[in-house]
Amino acid sequence: MHRLHHAYADTERDPHSPKWDKNVFAMMWRTKKVYSDVFYGRAKLAPKFLKDLPEWASFDRIGERWMSRVLWGLVYIVFYIFFASHWWMFFLLPVHFVMGPVHGAVINWLAHKYGYRNFQLKDTSKNLFPVDIFMWGEGFHNNHHKFGGRANFGIKWFEFDPMYPIIWVMDRLKIIKLRRKAPEVAF
Repeated sequence: MHRLHHAYADTERDPHSPKWDKNVFAMMWRTKKVYSDVFYGRAKLAPKFLKDLPEWASFDRIGERWMSRVLWGLVYIVFYIFFASHWWMFFLLPVHFVMGPVHGAVINWLAHKYGYRNFQLKDTSKNLFPVDIFMWGEGFHNNHHKFGGRANFGIKWFEFDPMYPIIWVMDRLKIIKLRRKAPEVAF
């Protein structure tokens, strides 16, 4: 879906563009439908969208099951039972339960509607600084649309991508492998 979003940004074929939906909930519902079609093989995708994807079929099947989702919810609840220091903290549980969709909504709705642009592109992507601190770098969406293969989404001096140091350490520990030639940026 991420590749579809970049290839078809802000067109009717974009799986999550605010340009084609009346509200964030309609966009996320359409995103869910596209995700399900891709996951279950109902969507016919061009080979370029499937090239070099990691194959973790058993892991994906486990993650897609409702039982897995319920178990993760129970893990959050148990964590709160042991570590919440006040009763009101349990009101944060719903935030954890829907964290993934909320993150997707913030990036795919807000980062195409609000913010600033470092690069004039054919799409509406924008950067959400300072909100990006909570999005771990993905809020630098305009930068990401310009340089989709770059690991560090921060470009300007004040745009700190908090995920990049983690990626860098993982590369040094040989857990992942970064491409050595990142796209050049000039201002």
